[in-house]
Amino acid sequence: MDVGVDVGIDLGTSTIKICVPERGVVLNEPAIVAVDKDTDSVLAIGSDAYRMLGRTSERIDAVYPLHDGVISDYELTEVMLTTFVKLVCGSKMLMPRVVVCVPIGITEVEKRAVVDALRAAGARKVCLVEEAIAAALGAGMDIARPYGSMICDIGGGTTDVGVIALNGLAVKKSIKVAGNAFDEAIIKYIKKNHNLIIGPRTAEDIKKEIGCVFMRDRLMTGVVRGRDARNGMPRQVEVTSDEMLEALEESSVYICRAVQNVLEETPPELVGDLYERGMVLTGGSAMLYGMDKLLAKKTRLSVIVAHDPQACVALGTGEAIGYIDAQTDVECATSPLDVYSY
Repeated sequence: MDVGVDVGIDLGTSTIKICVPERGVVLNEPAIVAVDKDTDSVLAIGSDAYRMLGRTSERIDAVYPLHDGVISDYELTEVMLTTFVKLVCGSKMLMPRVVVCVPIGITEVEKRAVVDALRAAGARKVCLVEEAIAAALGAGMDIARPYGSMICDIGGGTTDVGVIALNGLAVKKSIKVAGNAFDEAIIKYIKKNHNLIIGPRTAEDIKKEIGCVFMRDRLMTGVVRGRDARNGMPRQVEVTSDEMLEALEESSVYICRAVQNVLEETPPELVGDLYERGMVLTGGSAMLYGMDKLLAKKTRLSVIVAHDPQACVALGTGEAIGYIDAQTDVECATSPLDVYSY
């Protein structure tokens, strides 16, 4: 890689993606670290650590160092980011400028933690962009025009909703309900209704296989395996897509309400634009069956799932690099876009 190349990072709760302009997403790794609890030493990072999830001894802990889109374990986040940045950039004397996305509404302390972790990982300059802006850029939306556009990014830890006009967010909202909440809802449902204890990987797999938030045209079934809650023995049960619909209902309602709240706060002139142009869905859970249909029903907007919705935020951070003044290195807004440099 060329010296001093810039990179964009989707700092997700579940997954870290790194984008290089003109090359696209070059790294896509689970945001997880395996730690030896006795020695506090890091045993594995990313995919290697994910394979240990639910399969380790009591001595080994598989940790997600980011929670709800912000850093919950600074030291492990620093180690993880250092590893990933080096994988992409190699050992260069001049390390990259980094554009990284952050959820809407995080505090200055939480922003500073992200900046400090990336500085420690080798970034010579860090620029922050809100997730909704990055998602819109990555989805190919023209956000510079004076009319309103609506984006809903359903990630792992947060759902970010925004109405964008003239390169900024006119109305915005973030809730801590997203893909991980869906997984947790499935775990609770299976335990309550089938007396079966399953792990997050199993929950995610069945969600992708038969999960839905809108009634499917035909009933689907899947098998989940886990530990019997009554006797501790291995057991498997068959579950249906209708059961998944019931399990995921509460979380999907929260997401719908967040979108409705944003619409209620949107100025009338922009609301007219939204009914003409609709809303774009991004993030991994945008692909959950029926999410577009459910939001269309609840909002009366046309809803489109972006092409490659999982990659939109990462691609958008790469796009945001083009808005940064390369000669400026001060702690202030440096472009017509809502990008802030540190």
